[in-house]
Parts: sequence; C-alpha cells; structure tokens
Amino acid sequence: MNAQPNTLRESRSLPESRSSAQSLSVQWTALQDAASAVAALAGLAPERVSPQIRNFPALIKDIGGWRFELACDLIGDLSAIMRPGLTALLAVNARGQDATAAALTLWREYHHARAAVLALVPEGGQMGPRRSA
Repeated sequence: MNAQPNTLRESRSLPESRSSAQSLSVQWTALQDAASAVAALAGLAPERVSPQIRNFPALIKDIGGWRFELACDLIGDLSAIMRPGLTALLAVNARGQDATAAALTLWREYHHARAAVLALVPEGGQMGPRRSA
C-alpha cells in the first residue's frame, strides 16, 4: 500500500530540470546579492560581476548531468552558510558594533566556495563555451 496521494506522484513527473534550472538561477542571484551586502559590511569595494559569474546558471544548465546536480547542492549549501551569517552581521551592525572582521571572514569563505562552484564550468576560451543549436 502506498501512502502518497496520486497528485504528489503526478507532480513529480513534471520536467524537473526546468524547475531546477529556474530555482538555481533565483538562488544564484540571491546569493550574489547577499555577498554584495557582506562585502559592503566588510568595507570592500563593490565587486565587478564577470560574465562567468553572471552567466553561471545558464552555463551549468547547458552542461547538465552530475555537474548541474553538484552545482545545485553546492549553491544550496552556500546559501545555508550565507543566510545566518548575513543575519548575524546585520544584527551586530544594528547594535552599533564593528562587524568588519567577521564580514571579511564570511566574504573570504564565500569567495573560495564560489570559486569552487564556478570551476564546475570548464573554460571555454575567449569566445565562451561551445554552444550548439
């Protein structure tokens, strides 16, 4: 006997890759916004967004497979780190205390983790990755 209603089984049969790609794109954008706030609290100049960072969700979606799944997991993990970290930094800042050192530490952790995520997309040369119709 199966305890799951039929509607749940039917909803799982929808194209998950499309919804996963959209979710990844939204999470990636929110992560970049959170990182910008952490950088500001750390006293760093705003980061210039590279095409690799800006286009990452589309590039990793095109690659697909295990790299896409790993990227989804890593971005979820990175979001789980940034959310409470940024909340704590904002709370410290709201109390009038200096959050610069903690913000800089969180920024460095984020920056290293983001580099690992970006490394899932192989370099494509000067003209970008190969695309086919």
